[in-house]
Amino acid sequence: MNNIWSVAGATLMFLSVAIGAFGAHALKARLTPDMLAIFEVGVRYQVYHALGLFVVAWMAQMAVGAREQNYVNAAGWLFIVGIALFSGTLYALALSGIRWLGAITPLGGVCFLIGWAALAIAGWLRTR
Repeated sequence: MNNIWSVAGATLMFLSVAIGAFGAHALKARLTPDMLAIFEVGVRYQVYHALGLFVVAWMAQMAVGAREQNYVNAAGWLFIVGIALFSGTLYALALSGIRWLGAITPLGGVCFLIGWAALAIAGWLRTR
């Protein structure tokens, strides 16, 4: 399962660059500054957590026990779901203007937080 995290990280980084370029060039004239800022926050958090997937891949290779591996894998899935919920809803909100999508965004943030906590627990298990 270790390779899935590197592939996911690289794929999501690729998409971050493509989506960011799209926002910077194609949307700059079409979105209000506020909506463009929302779009850019989505890209930024996608980048952070796509890079986080490389940390997950590295920790998955280093994991020695099943519990540690489970926490690392959980973090990977939480980052992916978090990107879909957090960044995805921000992209949709910026492009559509549908404000209620912003109510879903915090669920992605919670996934990010739990994912980082899972990585911390995995690291702590490794030190025991």
